[in-house]
Amino acid sequence: MPEGAHFFAVISRYDDVLADVLKRPGYKAGDTLKLILPFLKAYGVTDRKMRVFSAKTLVLMPKVKETLEFVMKESVDTFIVSTSYEHYIRTLCRAIEFPFENTYCTKVEINKYKLNEKERVRLKLLAAEIAKMPIIEIPPNAKTLEDFPEEYRRVVQRLDEIFWEEIANMSIGRIFSEVNPVGGREKAEAVRHIIEQLGLDLSDVVYVGDSITDVEAFRLVRRGGGLTISFNGNEYAVREAEIAVMADKALVNAVLFAIFCKQGREGVLRLAESWNASEIKRLGINPKLKAAFLESHSGKMPMVKVVKKENMDRLIMESTAFRKSVRGEAIGRLG
Repeated sequence: MPEGAHFFAVISRYDDVLADVLKRPGYKAGDTLKLILPFLKAYGVTDRKMRVFSAKTLVLMPKVKETLEFVMKESVDTFIVSTSYEHYIRTLCRAIEFPFENTYCTKVEINKYKLNEKERVRLKLLAAEIAKMPIIEIPPNAKTLEDFPEEYRRVVQRLDEIFWEEIANMSIGRIFSEVNPVGGREKAEAVRHIIEQLGLDLSDVVYVGDSITDVEAFRLVRRGGGLTISFNGNEYAVREAEIAVMADKALVNAVLFAIFCKQGREGVLRLAESWNASEIKRLGINPKLKAAFLESHSGKMPMVKVVKKENMDRLIMESTAFRKSVRGEAIGRLG
């Protein structure tokens, strides 16, 4: 798809507008992944191609496999709750040797949807139109569409026409009602399902997220007394988390999990308040984890901060910038 990255960024920001600003009934954060499906179909994407593409393009955060191994050695029940398509999550699980049955993700069989030639041609024209649109910038404290500059109001209105009037009335439009991305409330429901299965309380949960799709799960866990961590998160994640982490390797999460297991949520918050290498050396955690973490960060410690009202704006700015530096500009700016 020409200008595919920009095309996706436009729709992803539209997703933010509908979910966070306009709070469109029946719409939730992460529904981007169903909005783009008709276009993927128009460009010949199949389930097999999605699996192959996932395998070829999979990029892992350094030390993520080791992080999960350390966490699971603590006898911690670990789950992946992701908005990503099942094709990608299965590939990820094979790469990190993680049990797929411990995942929640967006299920879709794109092969079962048929697309006639007239719709295919029209969808490609619409894709080209969307790829030329500007990425919407959301004004601070925006509550309605009238709070946006005229240029962005036109973009939202045109995207409304494209998705909810034109594509929704195509034969392929049924994909919008049949595919339910795991984002927003579905992530919160996944957390509820997990704790019910395991006989746990929300206060036993550590939830790590990084985007707008994690907001409802963050709120659920915080209300229940669990711990919420923004890991290289964007503004939505930092705003709802108790701890903001900025790191180029994943092992810091294993350290925080280890302290949670020994000292609970309050212990992690205390550690975050006094975060430094000397403090880490004194921790009574798995010696191999401690050594691996200190070796990985011998040059510079990752940033771990308690999110407070007085530092929230600064942490949002720093985490957003760091997110872009480790994920790339195009991916880092997505909601």
